[in-house]
Amino acid sequence: MDTTRNTVLEAWMAEHGYSSNSLADAVNRALEQLTGRPGGLDGSSVRAWKAGRVTWPKSATRKALEGVSGLPAIALGFVPRGRPSFTPAPPQQEDPDMKRRTLVGGIAAAAAAAAAPGTATRRIGMSDVDRLQKRFAEIIASDHRHGGQLGIEQRAAALADEALNLQNAGSASQRVRSSLYASAAAFRSSAMWAAIDGRRYDVAKAHMREAQALAEMSGDQEIKFRIWSHAGTMYRHMGRPADAFAANDVARNLHLTRRDPLFASLGLARQGAIHGAAQDRTGTRRAFEQAQDAMLRADPADYRPVWMLAFYDQAELDSLALSAHLALGDYSTAEYHAHRCLSALRHHMVRSFAITTTRLAHAQLAQGAPDAATATAMKVPADAATQHARVTRMLQEFGAALRATATGSSSVQTWTEHTATWRMAA
Repeated sequence: MDTTRNTVLEAWMAEHGYSSNSLADAVNRALEQLTGRPGGLDGSSVRAWKAGRVTWPKSATRKALEGVSGLPAIALGFVPRGRPSFTPAPPQQEDPDMKRRTLVGGIAAAAAAAAAPGTATRRIGMSDVDRLQKRFAEIIASDHRHGGQLGIEQRAAALADEALNLQNAGSASQRVRSSLYASAAAFRSSAMWAAIDGRRYDVAKAHMREAQALAEMSGDQEIKFRIWSHAGTMYRHMGRPADAFAANDVARNLHLTRRDPLFASLGLARQGAIHGAAQDRTGTRRAFEQAQDAMLRADPADYRPVWMLAFYDQAELDSLALSAHLALGDYSTAEYHAHRCLSALRHHMVRSFAITTTRLAHAQLAQGAPDAATATAMKVPADAATQHARVTRMLQEFGAALRATATGSSSVQTWTEHTATWRMAA
């Protein structure tokens, strides 16, 4: 039998990032929700649709596909039985640009036909989500350079609002809507982290509540992990270890951590930092041993979101171990992890360099080495020392400890003169 390819369906799948297998899986899940029984489609079923061998799927399958795509079957290029399908004209020399415009115009017309009469509804696709994600990557990069800045928080929050506004700007498939909610949750969680890093905890909690609601609507486990893990860190910084454990446990108990050892590693490393703040030496040691083991089991080739790839590695694990052992008063172990962190730190992690260097100075001073500690602290960049709330506070604490333990020494004089240059530059 002569068949005509369903080029409209092919174009829609390409725009929304579906392969034949992934679309079959999505429709099978929708079928199970509709009928209570798993669907039996596979990639060959979708390839039959694209090839035109199946021009009008069964009723339940059509409803499931319409639920996934957000479009009626006709708008996806399917033809009801008994209605003649389009027969192409005899082959002619064809302008490729004209062919492309005709196809794009056909898709636009199909989408318009699916809209309410008399309206021209915009179609929101994965390309819109991708554009937002590219701007999000810029915010992540800025956060690693500067951290804690109100401007970063505001940009991330504005991007979250933009993602939500897109939800109401036109029609979209269920997959696109879920991606928009997940993106909005990710952007809001970055605003939350910037507020945590800047010690604006009340604002951070407001961002957290909104991010949690958006994450639930998205159903995205990766972003749920990020938000609850951030909440654990926030409560640790606030001196509330019981709340920190509870929040971090929500992240660690997600199925994602059983599927991907790298997420398990991050959850365990942050748990170790909380154990350190709670003065639990045994819990700290066990958590970091398990975190290291999980990291070694993780496959670096597996897909992971941009925020995870941008910061979690061996250097970050050592940074969290440094924080924990510093809190425990185990200063020699803290110094060991500080040196490991600094040797593995990626170039773009400017904020992490400032925090780790400051913590190293504290560990050296606590071991009775004021000269070495002062030299280390002077390596912190001036902009981080004066503009990053967390670094500024740690350096103030370092100066107070230096004056208390090395009164009248040349180190105190050197440090006083050095900090004076920061104040003049600010």
